[in-house]
Amino acid sequence: MISRQYSLPLQITGEIPASIRFMVSYSSGISSWAAAKKIAEEHGTEGMVLVFADTLIEDADNYRFLEESAVNIGAQLIRVSDGRTPWDVMRDERIIGNSLIDPCSKILKRELLDRWRDAYCCQATTRLVLGIAWDESHRIDEVQARNHPWMYVAPLCEKPWISKAECLAWAEYEGVKPPRMYEAGFSHANCGGGCIKAGQREWKRLLEFNPAHFEKWEDWETEMRGVVGDHSILRDRRKSAETEVLTLSEFRRRVEASEEIDETDIGGCACALPL
Repeated sequence: MISRQYSLPLQITGEIPASIRFMVSYSSGISSWAAAKKIAEEHGTEGMVLVFADTLIEDADNYRFLEESAVNIGAQLIRVSDGRTPWDVMRDERIIGNSLIDPCSKILKRELLDRWRDAYCCQATTRLVLGIAWDESHRIDEVQARNHPWMYVAPLCEKPWISKAECLAWAEYEGVKPPRMYEAGFSHANCGGGCIKAGQREWKRLLEFNPAHFEKWEDWETEMRGVVGDHSILRDRRKSAETEVLTLSEFRRRVEASEEIDETDIGGCACALPL
C-alpha cells in the first residue's frame, strides 16, 4: 500500500484517483475502519480513498494499524497534515483547549479534511464516509445539514447495528490487530490518548499507560498557563473545590497520592465533528 503525504498548502506527490466515489474520514480508530470496511464490501473499493488527518502525535501503534487496515480494506490510504501538532495549533491560537473548545481538532482534522474534500471530490458523485456509531446517529443529520449539498453517510448507523466491541472483534477476525490503546482500556485511540475533550478517567489512564506522553501534555499546559493565565484542560469536580481549574500537574499529584478523582468523567473525542 502506497502512502502519500500532504501538507498545507496542499502539495501533491503521487496520483489522485480521477474519480472519487467514497472519501472516508479515516481516524486510525476502529470505528472508521469498520465504516470503510462496510462500504468496501457493499460497493467495492474502486474510487475509494481513506483520508487520514495526521496530528503527528498519534500512538506509534496507530500508524501500524493504519497501514495494515488499509491493506485489509484494499483502498488507497492518504495522509494530510499541515505540519503542526495540537500543541503547536493551540500555542498559535493562544488558548488551552478543553471540552468546550477544540481548536486542534477543528484545524487539524475538520478544516483540513474539508480542504482536501473541496480540492479532489465532486459534490454530485462523491459520498463522504464517517465512522459515527449507531448510538450517535443524530450527528450524521447535523453534519449533513452543515455541509449541504455534500452527501455524508455513516454505515455504522445502518442496520445491522454493531457495537465497538463487535468492530474490534471483526478486525481481529480479519487478521488486523486493533490499536493497542483499546486493549489498554481507552475509549478512543486518537492523539496517543491525550485529548483536550477527554475527562479525568481518560487522563488517569494515559498517566498509567504512557507517562512520557502525559508529561508532554503536562509541560505544554504549564508553558501555556504562563501565556494565557489560570486556565486548564481539566475541571475540578469536587464539591469542596474553590476553583474549577485542575492542572495536569495537580491531577498527577492526586493520582500518585491515590486521592479520589472523578472516574465517571470520561469525556469524548469525535475529532471529525464540531462540538
